Amino acid sequence: MKKNVLIFFVLFLFIKVNAQNQIKGKVTDINNEPLIGASVFLPELNKGTITNQAGEYLISNIPNGKIKIQFSFVGYNTEMKIVDITQPENKVDALLTIAIIQSQEVVITGSYVSSQHENAVKIDVLKSKDIALSGTPNFMESLTKVPGVDMISKGQGISKPIIRGLSMNDVLVMNNGVRIENYQFSENHPLGIDDNDVERVEIIKGPASLLYGSDAIGGVINFIKEKPAPVGKILGDYRMQLHSNTLGMNNSIGLKGASKKLFGGFRFGNKTHADYLQGGGDYVPNSRFNEMTFNANMGHTGKIGTFKLTYDYFKQDLGMTVPAIKLLITKQGRKNEIWFQDLEHQLLSSQNSLYLGKFKWNINVAYQNALRKLQTTLDVPFVEMNLNTITYESKLYFPPNDKSEYIIGLQGMLQNNKNLNNRASQFLPDANINNIGFLGLAQYTFFEKQNYRVV
Repeated sequence: MKKNVLIFFVLFLFIKVNAQNQIKGKVTDINNEPLIGASVFLPELNKGTITNQAGEYLISNIPNGKIKIQFSFVGYNTEMKIVDITQPENKVDALLTIAIIQSQEVVITGSYVSSQHENAVKIDVLKSKDIALSGTPNFMESLTKVPGVDMISKGQGISKPIIRGLSMNDVLVMNNGVRIENYQFSENHPLGIDDNDVERVEIIKGPASLLYGSDAIGGVINFIKEKPAPVGKILGDYRMQLHSNTLGMNNSIGLKGASKKLFGGFRFGNKTHADYLQGGGDYVPNSRFNEMTFNANMGHTGKIGTFKLTYDYFKQDLGMTVPAIKLLITKQGRKNEIWFQDLEHQLLSSQNSLYLGKFKWNINVAYQNALRKLQTTLDVPFVEMNLNTITYESKLYFPPNDKSEYIIGLQGMLQNNKNLNNRASQFLPDANINNIGFLGLAQYTFFEKQNYRVV
């Protein structure tokens, strides 16, 4: 009994001691005036806070090793610093300069968390406010603002991205770093992404797409989720959009919070749109769609690393503007009754970062279930398929220095497609896929602002 008590006490003391690392400092402008409410964020740990009335901040429970810290404030250039956590107390001050032109974005898609000018590959960034101000019920249309990106549209609820003339299977779509597998290769199938939960979209049109396999020969589109709440805060919001041409309404409500060690949140969204009204008073029959989404996440940040669990649910009834419905639909409507796709997609992902001395080890795994039904005028679905996918990746980041960074790892996918209930049509045969690959990446800076990358 005494031995058990002693072991428990030692473990408790070990955990207590390993939770004392902290970063603190002050954020000021060039006149040494404090910047109140500036954002201080650790992108690798998914953890952050805001400065107080004196411009000071404090973030605790930080693991050992080199950590990247991002300072940002509206109207000022974003600053990225690297701090080597080797002792409990670490002080990092930041001086932000006024942004005369648009400041460099901090990106994560190219395997490294870095500012844009530090990356050897150009990564375009589209922020959530640009998506919201696009004024379209189809948020994919907002991506066409990025040079080199276009879309194939089959209606207001469905479109496919085109990057430099390549689309479908040649463009990889990711949800917060997890590759989406939900029959997205079909031209009649939407991407299945909830734009209400997106903070920004990162688009690669360069050779970094080789890191993600042959599916990304055209490029990569990564939808990055919103940041967690600042430490010690609980935040909630409600958003609504109205659309006149579709008599449509988009609703979203979210709540998130964070403590020193834990963070989490959820968001519920709903979209409902009637048939699209064109100029002259004519409407597009059966262009209606209805959508419901739910997203939740929770995680823990401690000295050994960060552990995050995320769940996404996407449900959409998508009307099809096929010739058969012209005589069947005689007035503008909202409810999907005939000739529509009944789509459901669920994604459960675990994203973890372990700090082993000066090494960082990322271990990510995700499970996806996609159910696709095609409803026509029959009492039962004309097509019914179910796709189950497990994706995994493991990356080891070697200790970086001022000029070089190196990664090795592996990634793979297990996938099963099955036709259900012996329906009248089968778009795809029953199949099983098992893929695995190995990767390596080296980035070296020979001269200032001249980075070279080998994949």
